[in-house]
Amino acid sequence: MKQKVYDTAVKQERAILVGVITANETDERAKEYLEELKFLVDTAGAETVKTFTQKLQKPDRATFVGSGRLEDIKAFVKEEEIDIVVFDDELTPSQLRNIANELQVKILDRNNLILDIFANRAQTAQAKTQVELAQLQYLLPRLTRMWTHLERQKGGIGMRGPGESQIETDRRLILDKISVLKDRLKVIDRQNETQRKNRTAMVRAALVGYTNVGKSTIMNMISKSEVFAENKLFATLDTTVRKVVIENVPFLLSDTVGFIRKLPHDLVECFKSTLDEVREADLLIHVVDVSHPSFEDQIRAVNETLKDIGASDKQMITVFNKIDAFKPFQMHPEDEAEPVTLEDFKNSWMAKNNSPAIFISATEKQNIDEFRDMIYKYVMQLHVDRYPYDNLLY
Repeated sequence: MKQKVYDTAVKQERAILVGVITANETDERAKEYLEELKFLVDTAGAETVKTFTQKLQKPDRATFVGSGRLEDIKAFVKEEEIDIVVFDDELTPSQLRNIANELQVKILDRNNLILDIFANRAQTAQAKTQVELAQLQYLLPRLTRMWTHLERQKGGIGMRGPGESQIETDRRLILDKISVLKDRLKVIDRQNETQRKNRTAMVRAALVGYTNVGKSTIMNMISKSEVFAENKLFATLDTTVRKVVIENVPFLLSDTVGFIRKLPHDLVECFKSTLDEVREADLLIHVVDVSHPSFEDQIRAVNETLKDIGASDKQMITVFNKIDAFKPFQMHPEDEAEPVTLEDFKNSWMAKNNSPAIFISATEKQNIDEFRDMIYKYVMQLHVDRYPYDNLLY
């Protein structure tokens, strides 16, 4: 008797992306955001089939893109058998409901997608707790109308459904769970604080930067360790700390979660405890992907996040990584001037910024000795300031 063979492979979901170009946003900026959204979808494991955009003064209150554009999206979803529609901005509960009713497929916004990636990437108890807390805080305001199939359909005896009470029951359960998760995080934070106190004797440096700029690769190179590194967004969620010795100076180096534009507020709040390593570091090493077309926007996004978590006043080294992939670019596309080369950018950066900078390629091992020397110089000075009578350094 021939045995049946079952195909257990998981079918890759097909997705389309939707963005609104508002009055205060350029086409180029909107394109960059949607390219980043496509990278997020790829990181989550889905295939992007098409991108829809709509120019509006502001997103439509009912359907985000307007009823006409939504009809176009609906037709494409049906024709191409699309599984997910992903919107580049946060949807309100009413927008989410209206769009889902019209398209009849899975609807995600940028925040929900990032939370899903974080949930998939979380490894430690702390990261899993932080992500679950952020997911519940995201879900809470969206509970209303999720139980429409249980709402009252008609008046009269025996026709009063349990819909509203079900919403309140779910709300209470979620609030109770949020409270439990917050208490759990407090316990984990106290444990982490104790660990950090045990490490206060050493100078501490932290790698910070936009997601997917090469922080984990640099961590592996400097500390000679094996931190997980991958060409996907948010490969690292959990803070990794390694002891490093350059010349005769020991210090602690930490690799932290990458930042991103439009990062969900709830996620920033929940991960603030993880970013304590950044707040309490003596030196920040800001890694920048100089080959990315929007690296200056990414620098601004990182600086804004550092300001949000109270770490903007730290001593900082800027490390421009991936110089092997740098391509000359037009500073202003409408100009006819010569494209900006890497040397041009080096000179302009040095002229307009005070923070020390170095240009390297972690994968191609370019300028790595100079990079180590720079770290050594700053860490040694911090060590001397902290331990002026440490004869081992002289």
